[in-house]
Amino acid sequence: MINKIAPNVADAIGTVADGSTVLIGGFGTAGIPSELIEGLIAQGARGLTIVNNNAGNGDAGLARLLKAGCVEKIICSFPRQSDSWVFDDLYRRKQIALELVPQGNLAERIRAAGAGIGGFFTPTGYGTALAKLPSGEPKETRLINGRWYVYETPIAGDLALVHAECGDRWGNLTYRMAARNFGPVMATAAKHTVASVRTIKNLGEIDPEHIVTPGIYVAKVVCRASEAER
Repeated sequence: MINKIAPNVADAIGTVADGSTVLIGGFGTAGIPSELIEGLIAQGARGLTIVNNNAGNGDAGLARLLKAGCVEKIICSFPRQSDSWVFDDLYRRKQIALELVPQGNLAERIRAAGAGIGGFFTPTGYGTALAKLPSGEPKETRLINGRWYVYETPIAGDLALVHAECGDRWGNLTYRMAARNFGPVMATAAKHTVASVRTIKNLGEIDPEHIVTPGIYVAKVVCRASEAER
């Protein structure tokens, strides 16, 4: 019998190796899997590469992961907000590396990993510093129908942490409004995807037409309510 429901966050996350790439859902503070981030901190892995739309807000969630010294590099679109002081401090002290990726490119690079696509050409970033690799070398470019494009590579994760609204024991997920954001594409692009959910539904209780992330992409589901009560 397939049962992907984990009794707690530690069991859901399992072992995370130092140097792993972790995809973390969220757009600002919307859809951040805070309890899973806390579990990742407790797990103790270091030297992580984190992929998220932002670089943390305030002192909670992703910012706490950065402050705990777990992160070596962050790949994101919006590293600086009015409350991104944790990232700002680390970056100014050269304690963290940054790979800046336009938001559309970020979503498509993750989606490409999940779809098994080797890369894609996009006009976004051509002629700018973003058309260079982290090493400083120029990315491949190509003239297509009179317009210049930049070649972008997939971003795959060893682990994905996503925040969903509800799930079942097969791992099928639905999301609530803007909390959906990067969750669906990240779930497809990691070797091990963990979802925190508000409620667990019985099999068949979620309308198949409403399932956004099929359970085949999800390794573990943990209920936020059960964690809060524990």
